[in-house]
Amino acid sequence: MYASLNIAQGSFQADQAALVAALDKAHARSLHSYFTQYVLTDGEAGYIAVDEGDYGALPKAMLDRVIDTVPGKLSDEF
Repeated sequence: MYASLNIAQGSFQADQAALVAALDKAHARSLHSYFTQYVLTDGEAGYIAVDEGDYGALPKAMLDRVIDTVPGKLSDEF
């Protein structure tokens, strides 16, 4: 499986920067969310971070593009 379409175009450093940015965003959002954060490949941006709460159960087309997951840190269990 290829990591992103950007690798095929030869811009490895830009692709790596997009992955790190998406991972940072997912980790930051997870601190304030009950839902899992997903990092997905994207044809235009390289990688994006999405919140499971925005989509409910992710559609199959999105699940096929998942690179990493970050669980939500909020909990109602005390």
